[in-house]
Amino acid sequence: MECFVLRRGLTVREITLRDFRSYERLELELEGGLVLVAGPNGAGKTNLVEAVHVGTQAFSPRTRADAQLIRFGCDGARVALRAERRGGNAAVEVTIIRGESKRARLNGAPLTATDELRSELPTLVFTPDRLVVIKGGPAVRRAYVDRTLTRLLPTRANLPRTYGEALGQRNACLRKIGLGFSSKEALAPWNEQVATLGSSLQAARVRSIELLSPRFADVGEALGLPDCKLEYSAEPLTLESLERRLARDLERGTTSAGPHLDEVVVLAKGRELRSFGSQGEQRTAVLALLLAEAELLTERDTGAPLLLLDDVLSELDAGRREALIGRLRGLGQTIVTATSDSALPARADQVIFVSEGTARAA
Repeated sequence: MECFVLRRGLTVREITLRDFRSYERLELELEGGLVLVAGPNGAGKTNLVEAVHVGTQAFSPRTRADAQLIRFGCDGARVALRAERRGGNAAVEVTIIRGESKRARLNGAPLTATDELRSELPTLVFTPDRLVVIKGGPAVRRAYVDRTLTRLLPTRANLPRTYGEALGQRNACLRKIGLGFSSKEALAPWNEQVATLGSSLQAARVRSIELLSPRFADVGEALGLPDCKLEYSAEPLTLESLERRLARDLERGTTSAGPHLDEVVVLAKGRELRSFGSQGEQRTAVLALLLAEAELLTERDTGAPLLLLDDVLSELDAGRREALIGRLRGLGQTIVTATSDSALPARADQVIFVSEGTARAA
């Protein structure tokens, strides 16, 4: 069986951990395009994948409580990694100390905001928790599409944040007017900003979904989930629509129209997966979304993102595992976890065995 051809993109070569989750100390070199992390349940496979995510994105895919990343009985944790990417090498260090702000350094220089790593080191992750993208409420899917558009449409990456800031200002102004501390005239500039930015954000979401949907359908078909589709349900936001709702907005103190209330619908076989999809279909849909985005990003100048696939194989039959491997061959480095080193239907470039907080390369 052939090894994976490593595409140009983000490739992690070495990771060092100290007092991170189940790992007291760990130094590990990574090789090749497909890295399989194998070991029994509870051995620390997910912790290792989580550490790579923290080292490239500066946050955990499982929790926003940084203190939970620190090994029990310790005061801090450190993740350091060395990676290759288009434009040169990257050396990253993320330090977490109880009671202090998280710190990150890239090539020796401190980052003013840890989220700067996200644009520098593109990483996509699948975990069982990601089923919330399908099973959760509309806000989760809106957030997912907004994260996707920041990568697919980088010139519009600030739209979700700037719209949210303008929306917050308009809501604050509505409450002041309701309390008699301001006049309706004070709303005019915020109405204009919310309408303009909201309309732009809706257009960016539509464009992002237009880019993602065909590839989503293609990957879903390959993984045994036909007729996958994304739909954006939204009422166009205009200055007039805000003005029509002014009385209601003043009564409630919140803005009752805009992209913060829109819905993204995920379908397969003509059925909405949130309400009518099985657990297996929902899981496959999340994986298909991730692979669709990875394929789109791989075709761009930024190169292939790093893929982290945690416990992705447990509910895939032999045919779907073969299909997954087929899609991964055209991408960059992938780190996948499994309970057995024979779980993949292809030879991994490297197998790492994990046991009770230790890891070693085969």
